[in-house]
Amino acid sequence: MTRHLLTLNDWSAEVIEEVIAHGIYVKHHRSEFAHAMAGRTLLMLFEKPSLRTRVSFETGMEQMGGHAIYYDVSTSPMGKGKESIADVARTVSRYVDIIMARTYEHTTIEELARYATVPVINGLSNFSHPCQILGDLMTLKEKKGTLVGLKLAYLGDAHNNVTHSLLFACPKVGMHMSIGCPAEPKYEPLPDVVASARAAAQVTGVSVDVHHQPEAAVEGADVVYTDSWMSYHIPEDERQERFAALRPFRVTSDLMKRAKPDAVFMHCLPAQRGVEQTAEVIDGPQSIVFDQAENRLHIQKAIILKLMGRL
Repeated sequence: MTRHLLTLNDWSAEVIEEVIAHGIYVKHHRSEFAHAMAGRTLLMLFEKPSLRTRVSFETGMEQMGGHAIYYDVSTSPMGKGKESIADVARTVSRYVDIIMARTYEHTTIEELARYATVPVINGLSNFSHPCQILGDLMTLKEKKGTLVGLKLAYLGDAHNNVTHSLLFACPKVGMHMSIGCPAEPKYEPLPDVVASARAAAQVTGVSVDVHHQPEAAVEGADVVYTDSWMSYHIPEDERQERFAALRPFRVTSDLMKRAKPDAVFMHCLPAQRGVEQTAEVIDGPQSIVFDQAENRLHIQKAIILKLMGRL
């Protein structure tokens, strides 16, 4: 049985596709799962702020008859020299049935999973955002009918958790991936993640490319994806420098015209209009950002069910 969800590099294409299919099924058959988590408790550990992650996980657990506990790590002795992450994991595993954690460092998630005796879900870390990308792929499956053969172009800061998770997942499910970002290591995806993606791409016969011109990345794309230029961990004093470097990669209506006519626009949110994309793009007819946001609820139900051995 699949034990944890830490990164999508750990999951096979078959498991990814199974969870996506179940996410779509759960979405349209809510009543069938109304008691699937009866008597079960999800612990949600939060180091970072959250809207979609907290509300979707908590709502999903409640809709399946279970209970969710929100725990703000800033009020906890965890990891502050008072109580080790290992001891926290061992302790809460005696109380709850499954853990979701949204942390700064990915090593925190890994340590929780190492010592927990219940499943652990990565709700976001500085390295990986697997729940987001599973929901995104579910959304694309709904919109396009298939994932095989699609080209996803990601623009902007590619040295982040969303890009890494896309790279881990897209080639496995038969999607081409094209990245457009500044030619600086601080904006480029980690080389070992790109290498892993290209290894998976060889198996499925797709391509993984990194471009430093936005037009080259977007050409012929079925999906254009971007993310915030100021993630939670980035200091405010870097704003001016980052905006200057990333401005050529802003998604505009002119840039969208280089993609296919039926291309869709995606953003994991929160978004700043006029920054990483223009308002006419995110609020326009090609945007499916709020479909993505909705599907976080449904895919996370499927993830919980999978890890709890209910699928």
